[in-house]
Amino acid sequence: MRRFTFARGNARKVLVIPLYALGALASFLVRREPQLWVFGSGSGIGEGALALWRYVRATDPSLRLVWLTRNSRDVADAQALGIKAVAKSSWRGFRLTLRARVIVVTHGFGDANRYGIRGGFVVQLWHGIPFKHLHLDSPATLKIPLFSRFGMVQRTLRRAYARSARGIGMFATASALSAGRIRTAFDLPADRVVVTGDPRDDVLFTETSGAARERISVLLADPRATTARTMLYAPTWRDGDFDPAIPREADWQAIGDYLAGTDSLLLIRSHPLGVGDYSAGRVASDRILLLGSDLQGDITPLLPGIDLLITDYSSIAFDFALTGRPILFLAPDITEYSASRGLYEPYRDFSGSTEVTSWSALLDLLRSIDGDPSVEKKARDHANWLADRVHAYRDGKNTARVYDEIRARLTT
Repeated sequence: MRRFTFARGNARKVLVIPLYALGALASFLVRREPQLWVFGSGSGIGEGALALWRYVRATDPSLRLVWLTRNSRDVADAQALGIKAVAKSSWRGFRLTLRARVIVVTHGFGDANRYGIRGGFVVQLWHGIPFKHLHLDSPATLKIPLFSRFGMVQRTLRRAYARSARGIGMFATASALSAGRIRTAFDLPADRVVVTGDPRDDVLFTETSGAARERISVLLADPRATTARTMLYAPTWRDGDFDPAIPREADWQAIGDYLAGTDSLLLIRSHPLGVGDYSAGRVASDRILLLGSDLQGDITPLLPGIDLLITDYSSIAFDFALTGRPILFLAPDITEYSASRGLYEPYRDFSGSTEVTSWSALLDLLRSIDGDPSVEKKARDHANWLADRVHAYRDGKNTARVYDEIRARLTT
């Protein structure tokens, strides 16, 4: 299956420019309904969009709330939660987006029906705190097949990205640090980027460890997840390239031996758009389990049930830092990745200068944590430091602040 890349995404947008034009024309002819809000998310029924949907439903029953679905999985999840849902790519999905006063997204305009966006109040909740360069801040996002080397094409794409971002009415962020990065990435004025905290992170303050562990156990059909030490490996997306940290055969065996010796589980969650096969891990050890997006679209509600996180450049580290638990960094391609994608800060700040480049070194670090309380404390201290830097609020009320900000802006 061909995976999404920035270049392919940009090419598709160019091909459907006439549909954008028709949608813009329709927006002048159709009146938006003040009581209609539509929601969508690129990862399914979840993220900050679901947190806000739940809060709005409980706070103002007079509003009509509709979720715009991607596929049959979304439809089933919506039905299980009692959410009214319509396929975003259908004619009805287009009309609902075109008529909605508020359009809530977490990835991009394509979370709703992208051709009906113009004229709506778009609330962008995003799906991660920026560590890697985003949009206009990264040359990687301005690619298009065959033509990326031409400066004129790059400039045209840059102008198109900036013009499109002006359709965002409000962008919710976790902190002033995050807000600054979002403003440059999307070329947004300061008054549209607000510090409310991320709604998707509220669950980290309301969900118990026991409930999250039980959910993990059910998803994996493995009761050990309720009692064993549970570690999560979650690498980032590499724009269509393979994950260079996929363990080799000897690595899998060593990982399995470590897990057996410490009564631990390793849950592997490759990025939903990532490239690479981790199935050999399941063969090497029954303590290595795959927790992909096919089982759980939004990983955040499960983080309270995780004892230790392993990642590379993923912003999941910022979310998990709110638990105060250890984070280990495995980054074998730091030089190449930093050069191609770009980072908002030195990697050593993000990792606390504790990153390793191989699974062998990572296992050594795990053994150090197991045997030396001061090493574990250092990892916990760094997690708390990360959380303090990127989260302005740690009270579980981010969703309420987002809702209040939306209502205030709709009445001005």
